[in-house]
Amino acid sequence: MSVDYSLYLVTDRGILGDRDLFKAVEAAIKGGVTVVQLREKDISSLDFYNIAVKLKELVHRYNVPLIINDRLDIALAVDADGLHIGQSDLPVEVARRLLPGKILGYSASTVEEARYGQKNGADYLGVGAVYATGSKADAGNPIGVEMVKKIKQSVALPVVGIGGIGLSNIEEVKTAGIEGVSIISAILGSPDIEGTSRSLINLWRK
Repeated sequence: MSVDYSLYLVTDRGILGDRDLFKAVEAAIKGGVTVVQLREKDISSLDFYNIAVKLKELVHRYNVPLIINDRLDIALAVDADGLHIGQSDLPVEVARRLLPGKILGYSASTVEEARYGQKNGADYLGVGAVYATGSKADAGNPIGVEMVKKIKQSVALPVVGIGGIGLSNIEEVKTAGIEGVSIISAILGSPDIEGTSRSLINLWRK
């Protein structure tokens, strides 16, 4: 499956506050977001499922793939386009076996983790945190653009940079030669989600 990873939105309703998740995601897609990952940490499985069903219907209207964060059961239940897992989730090879034909993303912050992900069936890597970030408590210390470049050069998979990326540094991240950037707060924390998404994708593609 050919996927454009250029501007990869990860959802976080905490950053949105009282704004509507679905309206926010739609605005981001209209601005240029190419992939959406639904990330929910503290809700019931039923709530996660219901949000995922509705979000899948929305993003598919724009031909944008829906990736589910961490939860293989939800990804299967809603027939999402893919799953993204990290270091403390299911092993990549197990997820790969259970999700044939789906997009499988894996978080890596070292060359070893990246090679493990590639060897065991990941389709792309989420690499970071590139910069310090407040969006993910488990992001660890920033690895910097040079390390992202090193990881990119060690694998044949598409690499998406994540962590603290926004309008001020997206062009620097691009110098790592990666396929896209994954963004949470720079988009969802913006008062103009569509406009900010458009500015980000224009900087990425120029």
